[in-house]
Amino acid sequence: MEASFLPNGTVVLLKGGNKKLMIYGRKQLLVQEEDIENETDDLSMYDYLGVLYPEGYIDQEHSYVFNHADISEVIFEGYKNEEEEAFQEVLKQA
Repeated sequence: MEASFLPNGTVVLLKGGNKKLMIYGRKQLLVQEEDIENETDDLSMYDYLGVLYPEGYIDQEHSYVFNHADISEVIFEGYKNEEEEAFQEVLKQA
């Protein structure tokens, strides 16, 4: 993704979705149980990690990884300040 990442706290609706998600992580590696068992290095990187809104974190099974291209609508954009702007630079390098 070339543009900036959405900040944590952003609420989005995914394409084809009917439930809002709140972003609480960015640049997330998805490690599947079979990857651990098979000792594979084939990990998937996703732009965002989100939880159901307004419920928030329930458990790992109710956390979702997705990419910017999967977002159909930004409902609310999370807080931005100087720290967020600096962290955007870190995300671009990772």
